[in-house]
Amino acid sequence: MDEADRHGEALLALALSRPADALARAGQLLAEPADALTESYARQARAIVLRDSGRVDEAVAGLRAAVRAARRSPSAERVADVRATLGVTLGFAGRTAQGLAMLDTAVAGCAGGVHGGRVLMRRATVLRLLGRYDEALTDLRRAIDLLRRGGDPIWEARSRSHRFLVYAALGQAARADRDLAIAERLFAAAGQELESAMAVHNRADVALQSGDIPRALGFLDEAGERYAALGTAFASLTTDRCAVLLAAGLAAEAVTVADDAVRRVGTGLGASKVAEMMLAGARAALAAGRFTEASRRAAAARDLFRRQGRAWWQARAAFVVTQSRYAAGERGARLFRQAVELAQRLDALRAEEAPAAHLLAALVAAAQCRTADAERHLASAARFRHRGPTFGHAAGWLAQALRAQGRGDTRAALLACRRALVAAGEHQRTLGAPELRAHAAAYGTELVAIALRHAVRRGDARMLLRWTERWRASALAVPPALPPDDPELVAELGSLRAVVRRLEAARAEGAPTARLDHERSLLEASIRARTRRAAGDPAGGGFAGTDLAALLDGLGGHRLVELTAVDGVLYATTAVGRRVRMHEVGPVAGAEREVELARFMLRRLAHGRAPRGALDRLDRAGLALQRALIGPAAADLAGDGPVVVVPPAQLHAVPWALLPALRGTPHGVAPSAATWLRAGAVQAPRRHRVALVGGPGLDASAVELKQLGALYPDAVVLSDGAATAAATLAALDGAWTAHIAAHGTFHSENPLFSALSLDDGPLMVHDLGRLRRAPLRLVLSSCESGVAGTVTAGTVTTSGAATPVVDELLGMVTALVPLGTASILASVVPVHDGSTAPLMVAFHERLRAGAQFAEALLAVRAAGGGDPVAAATALSFLALGR
Repeated sequence: MDEADRHGEALLALALSRPADALARAGQLLAEPADALTESYARQARAIVLRDSGRVDEAVAGLRAAVRAARRSPSAERVADVRATLGVTLGFAGRTAQGLAMLDTAVAGCAGGVHGGRVLMRRATVLRLLGRYDEALTDLRRAIDLLRRGGDPIWEARSRSHRFLVYAALGQAARADRDLAIAERLFAAAGQELESAMAVHNRADVALQSGDIPRALGFLDEAGERYAALGTAFASLTTDRCAVLLAAGLAAEAVTVADDAVRRVGTGLGASKVAEMMLAGARAALAAGRFTEASRRAAAARDLFRRQGRAWWQARAAFVVTQSRYAAGERGARLFRQAVELAQRLDALRAEEAPAAHLLAALVAAAQCRTADAERHLASAARFRHRGPTFGHAAGWLAQALRAQGRGDTRAALLACRRALVAAGEHQRTLGAPELRAHAAAYGTELVAIALRHAVRRGDARMLLRWTERWRASALAVPPALPPDDPELVAELGSLRAVVRRLEAARAEGAPTARLDHERSLLEASIRARTRRAAGDPAGGGFAGTDLAALLDGLGGHRLVELTAVDGVLYATTAVGRRVRMHEVGPVAGAEREVELARFMLRRLAHGRAPRGALDRLDRAGLALQRALIGPAAADLAGDGPVVVVPPAQLHAVPWALLPALRGTPHGVAPSAATWLRAGAVQAPRRHRVALVGGPGLDASAVELKQLGALYPDAVVLSDGAATAAATLAALDGAWTAHIAAHGTFHSENPLFSALSLDDGPLMVHDLGRLRRAPLRLVLSSCESGVAGTVTAGTVTTSGAATPVVDELLGMVTALVPLGTASILASVVPVHDGSTAPLMVAFHERLRAGAQFAEALLAVRAAGGGDPVAAATALSFLALGR
């Protein structure tokens, strides 16, 4: 190799190591008189950088000029090499037939050796884009052999990276991982910074295939940071992030990521990558329940793939179109034919969607009363219940359950459902962030629905209670795995507090807030990413079985009413002693309307507006609420003894004390009966330390804390500027009783950013997740603190069919239950500050006299007198937990 070739090869290596430097150097060479060989290298290097940064059309033009320059040089190998780069780039531009023809010419122009290996690798790249995996593997095996024998470690690493992608697409994770490990080692030894970052990027795919979502997110974040430092970006980072977000159940976020990427890069990205991002956006829109939009996006992607000659990708996009049409309600013969054809094609192409495609074909066949066809496709889908990552087993187990259901074998159907929930639990235990654990519940939605429908059809109250409990509140089974002393997380939460404080001040002054809003969004995104990367505890959490006998024994003298939504209908299961009964109540939508009306009345009274007859109106609202929420089950709650209420997620913010059946009875509310039992087993701290915290902006809180301080003379009192986040967390950690009088805000889009307002800014749910031990008993007196967000991981899951809302909650209260809080007093609407202070003092007096939370709350309600505002304030509070 002469000196010009050595310099040229170094420039090409620089293009894939430090692209910005390569672009500058190529520009210098092209600005000066140069021989044809040097010009071909400079134009090729510049085009590679342009292509990888999304400017594909410019790259194609530059490579055509590089080919012309190479032809003027004396080197045939130089011509073949530039043609190979042009062929790959044409493939990325969506002109796959033209690109493959160019690569065939380049392969024919090489005698073998190192140059032959390089050209073969690039042809394999386009074959992979086309989904022709067997041909791609043949080229890559030859290329790796030639490059290894020729002593070219960088191109061997590149070939192994491409073979990794083929193996990964075929689901051969072990082979993919082995190739990637070797490639990463070779790149690192050669100092190839960009390609080393690409290897980290590819490790995300391996992590996803093994079901490790936190590691996948971590690799994507690291790769993105390294790309940014090198001044480049890859569209595949967006599509891969969308895939991981969808696997994590974060469908709406995946839609946003895909849309932002398309807007940011525009059509200059290259037709092949634009089509892939359009498909990623379509899959996300489908998972988010936006069926018409998903169908439109997927159809556009399908047409692009067809024009590009990419049959594998075209089939995947066509499947999303079919899923969207099914989810939107279509069930005709035409859809059946298309679903069957796609299932067969995706199976033959070994696409990851094959099990879901067979399942969808089976569902459409069943709708057409084609029993034999449905059984055949269910059998094909059921093969996948043990393959791939654990979160991907749901389609296979659902198929197995539907097969058993089709032949009338209820026992086998329920066994499949149980096995599926065990697999879902294994996946859930890998997740440290409560947000991800809650969304992971989506993988059991359809399976639990099968069991619940069986219970309702059979009128089996015990079965309904057992399966509702098996499913409910699984995210509360284990504390969030967030390191309490992570200095970077602590710093970011502190920065967010400061930004929110400045933002509130700017809004109060009427000053511009755009820059602060942007800064807040960036910090929230960084905190979300950091917490999502936390690994779970393989030994805990997940979908646990429910021992119904132990549950009934654990109730003691309590009466249980547990509500379950099945196909839009609300059922109430009661347990009194050993007797368990099931009652059909009515439509969930009607119950939700009555809850909103009751909450509206309480909010109005909280603002001091008490019209004549307000108490009578509250009584009437309570009666309507009782009919809509528990209906005939109210008769089972008559008599002595406290009541435990377990509502579904969409009915978590109910003022239960309005119900006549509960108004004169001590009652507590829990996210699940199992959670209530666990709360009873929490050990009290050895020291009876009390913490009293008063936030800013509440005139009544100073009086409230002063009076409570007289009840608890040894309490830690934080107010008047001392109630900072750090001081409050220290006071709460391990406290026996904590009382916080502070304004609260509920963040509906991300409940983990819901917060209590303190002197140095908001104390967020994310902050509470850092507690080593939450206070045993907690009173939240001045905010809408009993509200938690319902997690909806999307309205479609494995089959593309509409599914129920995920029964998981995220918010202030649910963050504390797994951390050791047994009893919580909180409100479901904003309360009247002036009426709250005397109620809180009376409540604590009852606690000090030995009353339980529910008993104390009942007593202060009864002592409220005839003041409508005071009565509404007392009715707005719930005793949560034990």
